[in-house]
Amino acid sequence: MSYLNGQTGYREELLSTRSVVKKDNWVLLEPDGLVKNVVPGYENCDVTILGTPAMGASFADYLVTVHENGRNTGIGGNGIESFLYVIEGEICVDNGDESVQLTAGGYIYSPADKPITFEKKDAKDATLYVYKRRYEVLDDYRSRTCIGNVNDMEWVPYEEMDNCHVKDLLPKDLGFDMNMHILKFKPGASHGYIETHVQEHGMYFLSGKGMYRIDDEWIPVKKRRLYVYGCLLSAGMLWCGPGRRPGVHLFQRLQQGCASVIQRDDLASDCEL
Repeated sequence: MSYLNGQTGYREELLSTRSVVKKDNWVLLEPDGLVKNVVPGYENCDVTILGTPAMGASFADYLVTVHENGRNTGIGGNGIESFLYVIEGEICVDNGDESVQLTAGGYIYSPADKPITFEKKDAKDATLYVYKRRYEVLDDYRSRTCIGNVNDMEWVPYEEMDNCHVKDLLPKDLGFDMNMHILKFKPGASHGYIETHVQEHGMYFLSGKGMYRIDDEWIPVKKRRLYVYGCLLSAGMLWCGPGRRPGVHLFQRLQQGCASVIQRDDLASDCEL
């Protein structure tokens, strides 16, 4: 059961779940079974905690449904960097540097000394992905406020592959200790190799479905799944079969230590596993 998929109350089937939690290693969370959490600062919002340090991650992220007149009084600050991405709807955000209205695909990254506030002024709900992490200072380098919308960005071939593309949401300089980017896999596409690296990852799948290899297991993944894994694990994506639509995910990567979002070309229909 879950408020996210509209299934509550008793079921006819035996209870089961496809969520997997391997603490300090990797985690896969599906919408079915996720619950609402009470998080200070959120008003008139439904909040679900996704990744957390309690799982072994160095960050915390949330899926937030913002209702009419919903708001947050401050995300991040006091050494915590923050990132907000609009999955659906629109929202007004402010971090002291910028005050803008974000629509679907819009995002803001805010440095560790500037908390993000948001407010919902219209009646239609908005769905947000929210991320925060304690900022790691490197010498005299510093991050800065970044605002954009993925719909205004061009797809770039990922590692010279013509069926896998990327959009980098943050600058690749040493002031940023993490990055956010969107990866798109066309039908039949995959990573060019199984990756093994020190960076920690988190992914939220915006659309599509496929198979992800983590450690020594192949895991089915699809839209609205969150996937978090730690350091020094082998991982790689195999996306869709022939005739399926491309898959897209938001991917977060820690630069010094790592963070991602996915979307599909056509979001009008969703294939179920």
